Amino acid sequence: MTGPVAAPRGDDDPYLWLEDVEGEAALEWVAERNAETAAELAADPDFPALKERLREVLDASDRIPYTARRGAFLYNFWRDGTHVRGVWRRTTLERYRKDAPEWETVLDLDALAAAEDEKWVWAGARVRHPEHDRALVCLSRDGGDAVVVREFDLATRAFVDDGFQVGEAKTRIGWIDADTVFVGTDVGPGSLTDSGYPRTVRRWRRGTPLEAAEPVFEADTSDVAASGWRDTTPGFERDFVARSLDFHRSETYVLGADDTLVRIAVPDDADAYVHRRHLIVTLKSDWLGRRAGSLLAFDFDAFLAGDRTAAVLFAPDERTALAGHAWTRHHLILETMRDVSTRIEVLTPNPGGTWARSPLTDVPELSAVSVVDTDPDHSDEYFLDVSGFLQPSTLYRGVIGGDTEILKQAPARFDATGLTVAQFFATSPDGTRVPYFVIGPDRTATGPGPALLYGYGGFEVSLTPYYGGVKGRAWLERGGTYVIANIRGGGEYGPDWHQAALGAHRPRAFEDFAAVASDLVARGITTPAMLGASGGSNGGLLMGAMLTRHPELFGAIVAQVPLLDMLRFHRLLAGASWIAEYGNPDDEADRPHLRAISPYHQLAEDRAYPPVLLMTSTRDDRVHPGHARKTAARLRELGHEVLLHENTGGGHAGAGDNEQAAHNDALVHTFLRQRLMRGNREEPGRAM
Repeated sequence: MTGPVAAPRGDDDPYLWLEDVEGEAALEWVAERNAETAAELAADPDFPALKERLREVLDASDRIPYTARRGAFLYNFWRDGTHVRGVWRRTTLERYRKDAPEWETVLDLDALAAAEDEKWVWAGARVRHPEHDRALVCLSRDGGDAVVVREFDLATRAFVDDGFQVGEAKTRIGWIDADTVFVGTDVGPGSLTDSGYPRTVRRWRRGTPLEAAEPVFEADTSDVAASGWRDTTPGFERDFVARSLDFHRSETYVLGADDTLVRIAVPDDADAYVHRRHLIVTLKSDWLGRRAGSLLAFDFDAFLAGDRTAAVLFAPDERTALAGHAWTRHHLILETMRDVSTRIEVLTPNPGGTWARSPLTDVPELSAVSVVDTDPDHSDEYFLDVSGFLQPSTLYRGVIGGDTEILKQAPARFDATGLTVAQFFATSPDGTRVPYFVIGPDRTATGPGPALLYGYGGFEVSLTPYYGGVKGRAWLERGGTYVIANIRGGGEYGPDWHQAALGAHRPRAFEDFAAVASDLVARGITTPAMLGASGGSNGGLLMGAMLTRHPELFGAIVAQVPLLDMLRFHRLLAGASWIAEYGNPDDEADRPHLRAISPYHQLAEDRAYPPVLLMTSTRDDRVHPGHARKTAARLRELGHEVLLHENTGGGHAGAGDNEQAAHNDALVHTFLRQRLMRGNREEPGRAM
């Protein structure tokens, strides 16, 4: 190729035709790219065996079947080699305690898919509370975010013929009582926001047409979404509605009997909800003299009357952040992170407004603990999962103030002999200390080796320790080191850590990730030629930034369901909902920095890039597959090495069943092994 190739400029983009998701020309082009990727990766001699080993992990019958209590039953959704699309099932606690519990099938998705000739993917169920007799089952066609909703009878285990049913849309729905629901969905022009989510909340009564359902609340078209729900806690029944102003700000109202609205006057960037007599508020900015990241409790009725007396349930410091919390009948279980390792304790409200606290359990260093389920209406029961990078999950059940038992223990899925776990800190260019985890062989003894660096860095998402059987078999067992970077944009150190990389400051996340990559090399863990990077969704944007800003640091890059065109993301599917995270391309104040961080617009012919694998899904109705398609086309045009694999189903997860998931993971790790683990390694960026 001779002469410079101009970067696309917004709507004059020559690859806009690849944004036509189901367009004939676009799908033909995708099929050609898929064939190239299959010839390169799926035809690798090691691919079939690797895929089979990964499928074994995903289908294993001795996985822990995590449950949610709904009345007397523990419910679980399960997929394996026999139940490809999955089965919704239930059991009792006594049966669950057995090594091989007896399950009662509630809904068999494989049978339903076969009967209706539809690739149904489970998208959850809203069980009516406190009766636990009916459910609003959500089903996705091949993994998209849009769902169909059908009422289901849990006693007869059958769909209700004349029950509530909603056609395919990004619906929000929940029970009010036996014959009424709150629903927000697509009912025609004006019913959706610019982001494609419900703009209205309607009260829908059984036996009436959905279109005739009574509107009780409306958001603006520029808002992300509207929602409504009933708190059905006995003795504390209340209705609420809310509008999401953007991804990080919202307003919540109490909906009165005559549909009057009383706003719960907390900062619009705070997370707030009502539980029994408490208003619980998680701060994202300073308020009432309390720091961002604090967890506050108010008396709800007193708050509505103007009283701002708050109990501080958690206050952050420079190394500690809130990770989550969950209620039992009489207590609050509080999860916190100190340098990304989890701690857990119990808080108990006292009549005078004070709260007592005590530890719940000890957690090993560099491990994670999470509350799987509680019973906030009837008991102080809790289910707790504890795991680590080399420590398979253990599921505990306990009663606060009572006994604790081990219910389930997952077996090891990979050989961890000789592997270690460590946490290090890299220094970003502005002096910020960035933590990262390293899992793999002791490189001080073996010298540098292949490594894979993973990151996300957005939307206040925290990357905490976990046991990954697929990653263990596909990468760690085969001699690789796995690294997780806790960069800014995430939530590892609370709201400030997230906000430090918002909007025009997004490059801080990129600088943090590059600093970790450089630190790995400086410590002798790996070399640029043996270092790969991977990330998905917002993490796919991070991968695009590494490709265009720091190609010299990596030997290969994998971007899954990625966000890459930052000048058009707001016009594609749910993209408008992320303007608060990145900025608005239609705003002249934001457009320069968005162009600067847009990987699609920063690709150049005269730069040396490491080989790239782009993964997406035709059915991804969150991050448009056009991001990956157009970037692959642009890289090809400029003469760079790129592979694209687009799964026809799977939605934003990229896979709708274990077969697809194993195939995708095998493609990724075959690509990484080919580029990073070969004996005669070439310099990163050289076309091969």
